[in-house]
Amino acid sequence: MFNVTILGFNQAYASAITGALDLFALAGVTWQRMQGMTPSPFFEVQIATLKKQSVKCINQLEIKSHIAIEDVKQTDLLLIPTIGGSLLSVINQNRALLPHIRRHFENGSDIASNCSGAFFLAEAGLLNGREATTHWGYAELFKSRYPEVNLCAEKLITSSQNIYCSGGGMAWFDLTLLLIERYCGHDVATTTAKAHVIDLSRGEQAAYASIRAKKYHQDPEILHIQEWLEAHFTESIQVSQLAAHVNLTERTLNRRFKRATEQNPLEYLQCLRVEAAKKLLEKSHDNAQRIVNHVGYDDLSSFTRLFKKHTGLSPSQYAKKFKR
Repeated sequence: MFNVTILGFNQAYASAITGALDLFALAGVTWQRMQGMTPSPFFEVQIATLKKQSVKCINQLEIKSHIAIEDVKQTDLLLIPTIGGSLLSVINQNRALLPHIRRHFENGSDIASNCSGAFFLAEAGLLNGREATTHWGYAELFKSRYPEVNLCAEKLITSSQNIYCSGGGMAWFDLTLLLIERYCGHDVATTTAKAHVIDLSRGEQAAYASIRAKKYHQDPEILHIQEWLEAHFTESIQVSQLAAHVNLTERTLNRRFKRATEQNPLEYLQCLRVEAAKKLLEKSHDNAQRIVNHVGYDDLSSFTRLFKKHTGLSPSQYAKKFKR
């Protein structure tokens, strides 16, 4: 039996605690019962909190603790669930958890976080120099706060030695299935997924992301260019044309745009066009070529490559997944 400890704290996502607990506890159980076999559980799961206090989750569900985190001497896996409340407030109110996260890492436990739970790992200093992911909506805050972490916000799951991170809020089941596979093998992970009607692999979270505004900067000329691009992204646009709008050289425009938005103007333009294409694919009955033309491209194959780079899906795959 493998020991799994799920950290509990106030304003966590209840489903990221109880859902992961269910999947771990029922690995080797549900499928076996459905097949008329003797259940053989693989995991012993416990919820641990500071001083064994009950916690109130973001949905107001109160969860009792099995054990105080102070009393957990050893565990194979320590799992940090999603932060549902104000990120920095929740972290500041739970700084007493950080030494216990570090302690279990130093003792050789696997450490995993779901979604914004990665902020706890970063605060504990465990992600410096490592690849990590978190919810795409928190990527900019994460990068500004933890510049030494190699954040790959497009990824649904990252692993670096014995540290695992997953992306968006409900990615806890992707993470849990991956960890079940790590401990018990592919067959157990597959049968667990089948028993609970879950896709074993969902790819990347980039397809779920919306373009970030990237307007929280203090450069009025660049803000003007951003707003102009948002109004004219379907047109044929050259960087020299943009530079002329604000009386800058192309070199200066590129440098300042990159500093303000972490992208050059053409990359920003591409993101605008991909975002517009995503919206059309979700609600329009036009074919792919017409949608590509609507967002300012002529070549379907080149736009398909660009779209897949940004979302991890082809336009047809995206439409199949998200069309309303």
